[in-house]
Amino acid sequence: MKKTVDATGLSCPLPVIETKKALKEMSRGELEVIVDNTIALQNLEKMAKQMGLDHQLETINENKHIIRILVGDTAGEEARDVEAAPNVSGKTVVVLSSDTMGSGDQDLGRVLMKGFVFALTELDRLPDKVLLYNSGVKLSVAGSDSLGDLQKLEERGVEILNCGTCLNFFNLTNELAVGSVTNMYEIVQSQMEAGTIIQP
Repeated sequence: MKKTVDATGLSCPLPVIETKKALKEMSRGELEVIVDNTIALQNLEKMAKQMGLDHQLETINENKHIIRILVGDTAGEEARDVEAAPNVSGKTVVVLSSDTMGSGDQDLGRVLMKGFVFALTELDRLPDKVLLYNSGVKLSVAGSDSLGDLQKLEERGVEILNCGTCLNFFNLTNELAVGSVTNMYEIVQSQMEAGTIIQP
């Protein structure tokens, strides 16, 4: 069986996400993934290595690269196990203390944060809580690029907690569109009780 995923034009992390979805649907054969940049190709190669899958790379031209991933009887199971592998005790809490990710260019930071929140929705194992404070609360209000993804997380059982002091500071209390309002005591308590804290 041969299957092709055309990931050209897709921004990070979509090529990896679409490839993982395709791998889960395959039990045997070859998955061919087409991308239009070397960064996406490198990300897919790293994913294949982490899963222990044989793969081949081919560059057609600077805008067309192909990775062929060979899938055996257990490859679909391996694809599922990669995300389920960490044996974490306690709750997993994601902390979003800004509406941007990393330091440097603010516009790039917003793009990265949007990608990060979207990637959370695609994980097999979701976090238990997402804490938003400082400018992170801007992600939970009407008009936010990440609002739909946070709502999707909430629908799937993830608790979304927004700092009330922060919402007041930015005059956004009436704009809150996902999750509930919390206080610093609960923010600290949630982090103290967490088995894992993830902060981009």
